[in-house]
Amino acid sequence: MLDVTVIEDAAVAEVALDPNRARILAALSTPGSATSLAGPLGLSRQQTNYHLRTLEKHGLVVLVEERHKGNMKERVLQATAASYVISPVALPAVAPDPERLRDQLSAQWMLALGARLVHEVGTMLAGAQQAGQRLATYAVDGTVRFSSAASRASFADELSVALGDLVEKYDDPAAPGGREHRLVVALHPALKPTGDGLPPSTDTSRQAIETNEKEN
Repeated sequence: MLDVTVIEDAAVAEVALDPNRARILAALSTPGSATSLAGPLGLSRQQTNYHLRTLEKHGLVVLVEERHKGNMKERVLQATAASYVISPVALPAVAPDPERLRDQLSAQWMLALGARLVHEVGTMLAGAQQAGQRLATYAVDGTVRFSSAASRASFADELSVALGDLVEKYDDPAAPGGREHRLVVALHPALKPTGDGLPPSTDTSRQAIETNEKEN
């Protein structure tokens, strides 16, 4: 089972987004059957078996083994990945295009860059997994607390200069056998924790208003 799989087919995405099938996929991080899953998920065996067949047809679960009990045959399956990410290309007609609007201060452009990242890395990851190879990537994730909007702007300016110097130092367009790598850097406000042990709040409209009020 893979750690992460990127779904790029609209039909597969539709199957995975069904609430019951999503619960089945989560439960099948370890092998299971319609019989073992039905009770805990509150479904009948027939319903569970139908969902399993649909998931298997679309490549989201695979057969692990078949157990024969008298005249009965129990099919044991497992999810193909522990986690799934749906690529924007699953909706090609409305997928964001980062070339349409190039604005470093646009949240929409940042989302378009993120969408392209999911698509490109997901495609290359699938190829690397099929070839039994490791995809060479590098990522940094962290937080920084700014005292003011002015300090954040200064940080962005200094970061741009530093990155520009590094690109100028290492970029070699004429290098024989060289390969281009895409560089994406993002800086955005972090979601605030709820304080009750739940995941960070998704009330983004309220948080955005609070952020703007503090900065204006």
